[in-house]
Amino acid sequence: MTWATVRQEVRRMRFTELYERRQRRELTMAEAAELLGMTERTFRRWSERYDMEGAAGLADRRLGRASARAVPVDEALRMVSLYETRYTGWTVKHFHERWQQEHGGTRSYTWTKKALQAAGQVIRAPRRGAHRKKRPRKPLPGMMLHQDGSTHEWVPGCQWDLIVTMDDATSELYSAFFVEEEGTMSSFQGLQAVIATKGLFSSLYTDRGSHYWYTEAAGGKVDKTRPTQVHRALQQLGITLIPAYSPEARGRSERVFRTLQDRLLKELALAGITEMAAANRYLTERFLPAYNRRFAVSATEAGTAFVPWIGMNLADILCVQEDRVVAKDNTVHYQGKRLQLPPDQYRFHYVKVLVRVHAYPDASLAVFHGPRCLARYQPDGQLMATDHAPLGRRRGPTQGSDDRPIVECRPTVRKNIRARHR
Repeated sequence: MTWATVRQEVRRMRFTELYERRQRRELTMAEAAELLGMTERTFRRWSERYDMEGAAGLADRRLGRASARAVPVDEALRMVSLYETRYTGWTVKHFHERWQQEHGGTRSYTWTKKALQAAGQVIRAPRRGAHRKKRPRKPLPGMMLHQDGSTHEWVPGCQWDLIVTMDDATSELYSAFFVEEEGTMSSFQGLQAVIATKGLFSSLYTDRGSHYWYTEAAGGKVDKTRPTQVHRALQQLGITLIPAYSPEARGRSERVFRTLQDRLLKELALAGITEMAAANRYLTERFLPAYNRRFAVSATEAGTAFVPWIGMNLADILCVQEDRVVAKDNTVHYQGKRLQLPPDQYRFHYVKVLVRVHAYPDASLAVFHGPRCLARYQPDGQLMATDHAPLGRRRGPTQGSDDRPIVECRPTVRKNIRARHR
């Protein structure tokens, strides 16, 4: 028995009781109608139907009849069949958006969800847990960014890491790409993409991964006196690095990854993508613009906290920097490679000189002496073309040079005496 049927039976019993009291003149028609919660006209109509047909005349004739606004059965079947054949496993919200955009769906999200649940294609979500208060968003874009990685089987048989850099104020994804393994270089790659397009930001909120922070013990507090390569680079740029001590503290980025693991995985499968290069192109060209249009929100205040980058080469800051001592043959040993220093116009050699090796996200290398770049190298350690002048002849007049000096040398005393005796 449905709730509507039960309610009708209760109302019929109450009407019968009040009708009999009305017949005994214990109540007026207006008082009886008020007790039933209806108008006097409706009570009169019910009384006439009860006199003519008895209890059957009080039945609601709308029960059991299809609504004139009900969705046609064939349309509902087409929608369920589409979900079952092409979009199995998608969330109702994701499927509903795709159904409206590409398949001409016109029904509401609530109807779609109930139809799929009734067909057994989607299970009901469990009840939510205890209420928690969200941390307020930053008022301006660029005040705080989140960066994190998610290891997942994004395509069948491949475990990749997705590196995402997003804004706390708007939830806009500024950078997202796949790598084999999250680490220092992937963090530099994401930061460089954001700074090159948006500018410098104020702070970066991350987990306590070893490429962000140094910790004495797993799960312990970070040691801010021993910066990692990422921390050192951010200090050079004036950006504050903030550690998070629990997944709940990074709830905003955790929810973004939950959405990405659900939507992006199915988008890649639908597009037939199985290689990392193609997946990264799809991310940049199609998924990120659509994601930001759908999920990015407006900041609470107008303006921006981003500052345009106008400094030196950004790549020479967002890189791994390590000191090395030049060997006697003017080579620098780094990560199993021997980097040969080319001849230089400023020094005869750099033997036993302390130099700095830069390792970039694209695996190329460079050797610096102070602020000056001595040479750049390919990932295999081979020297790249350089604009430095070769060490053949030092600039300026030297002994044995064919060029005449600009200023003639003054005659000595001995030369003056010899000239007089002649």
